[in-house]
Amino acid sequence: MAGFMLTWLDEHTDFPATALAWAQDSSAPGLLAASEHLSLARLQSAYARGIFPWYSAGQPVLWWSPDPRMVLPVQALRLSASLRKQIRRFIRNPACEIRMDSAFEAVIAGCAQRPGSPRHNTWIVSEMAQAY
Repeated sequence: MAGFMLTWLDEHTDFPATALAWAQDSSAPGLLAASEHLSLARLQSAYARGIFPWYSAGQPVLWWSPDPRMVLPVQALRLSASLRKQIRRFIRNPACEIRMDSAFEAVIAGCAQRPGSPRHNTWIVSEMAQAY
């Protein structure tokens, strides 16, 4: 196996090309870079390029861009007949509603916790929740 370099990002360093992410035969396929801090600007730049943070508390921020990545264009989405039927039932129920951009902080906090699980926290560490 070839050696793999990991780019360290300071506040002025941009992401390397995603083609430089660690290969499938590495110990961490898709790992692209690491940084000390997570910021909204860095998140926006990352997501625009298909890069995402995934790390645990106490680790540097690890940035990933695995290959292959699954991308599903909205126009290519096909719903099964049973799912379409379930959605129609949901829409007709007056007690149900669909919201967008509602209670964002509560949703992030809920996603960051897994009550009843042996591992109570998820990959959404506090620094990530603050950046979102």
